[in-house]
Amino acid sequence: MVRRGGGGTRLSRRELLTGAAAAAASLPLLGGCGATPRIAPAAPFAGRRRLRELGIVIGELPTGRWNAITDVPGVRVGHVTRIEGAGPLVPGKGPIRTGVTAILPTEDVVREPVAAARFTLNGNGELTGLGVVDRSGTLEVPILLTDTSNVGRVMNGALSWLLETYPEIGDSVPVPTPVVGETWAAFLHDAEGRHLSDEHVMAALRGAASGPVPEGAVGGGTGMMAYGFKGGIGTASRRLSEEEGGYTIGVLVQANHGRRGQLRVQGVPVGQEIRDLPPHEGRKSKSILIVGATDAPMLPVQLGRLCKRMALGLGRTGAVSMHGSGDLLLFFSNGMKGRREAATSAVQVWNDEQFDRCIQASVEATEEAVLNALCMAETMTGVDGNTAHALPLERLPALFDAHGRALDATR
Repeated sequence: MVRRGGGGTRLSRRELLTGAAAAAASLPLLGGCGATPRIAPAAPFAGRRRLRELGIVIGELPTGRWNAITDVPGVRVGHVTRIEGAGPLVPGKGPIRTGVTAILPTEDVVREPVAAARFTLNGNGELTGLGVVDRSGTLEVPILLTDTSNVGRVMNGALSWLLETYPEIGDSVPVPTPVVGETWAAFLHDAEGRHLSDEHVMAALRGAASGPVPEGAVGGGTGMMAYGFKGGIGTASRRLSEEEGGYTIGVLVQANHGRRGQLRVQGVPVGQEIRDLPPHEGRKSKSILIVGATDAPMLPVQLGRLCKRMALGLGRTGAVSMHGSGDLLLFFSNGMKGRREAATSAVQVWNDEQFDRCIQASVEATEEAVLNALCMAETMTGVDGNTAHALPLERLPALFDAHGRALDATR
């Protein structure tokens, strides 16, 4: 099974390979949670819920419309998900638990590169194609997230999309290096099989859209675990006041990190309290990818500061960035764009003296994005019967009560 968008539209492998993905990519993304009615903590837990729908509110700042990275105007996200087969691992054949997530920073990122910066909290991971970011402080390609063994496949698919979409590449525009991030999925997935193709990557890019973002075991997060539970994709946003420009800061994570006892939810040691439901097999999850976005006009050096603050938001969920972890962070501003043919650009720049609210927004959105990944991921069984259990949401009210914390039934 191949799923696009994480929602109701499903494509078979044959449809993808015969080109039907291009038509399906015009359909809107489904499965987002922005319009889901709020529930009181005492209500039955029918399916998965985002953090705020459980009455758990992170921080003080308001969210954007969808509480997602796509609240930043111009940012689009697309997923392609492959969940196929069950039983013993047969290298090269399955079971398959993988996918790719595409983040498009703006409507025309190749012709209008955006300001960007990156930060490595711990470097045992890969985020390719950042030479331009380091040299010039600009991002000129989409960002793609997947599992470790598919990095090369996804880079190839991304370049195929770029060459198809921008025929001037190689002529008036330099050939770009795709930005592809990875985390390790072999606990659930046949990593040796490298089960992604150009068609999968191009379908994720073509299908990228604004609006609610599917979360949990979708796209690049399909085979991931976090804090000993099922992890994956999570997102959140914060909006500044009109007096502060009304700008938005959004974050998307691919969470595959941490150990059970480290997990904290709004300060409550949830991981220490839930000691049953261990992973069926003992390998530890490792890494996390964090992508931040804003429409506030910021210089690369300012975005670098926000990258580091996203690491603080990660730490508030309990992460300590262990030795074997690849904790890689990237932040871009599509409020600071350039045109390739222009010799100069007249731009406004954010005032550093008014930077504190942006810092707060980055921390809050990152913390909530990580927890949304856990809240939205469903239990998954993969290779050799290995099982990653979902965080049991129905236990959170009692845990919060035991630690003297109340959930907000009005959210």
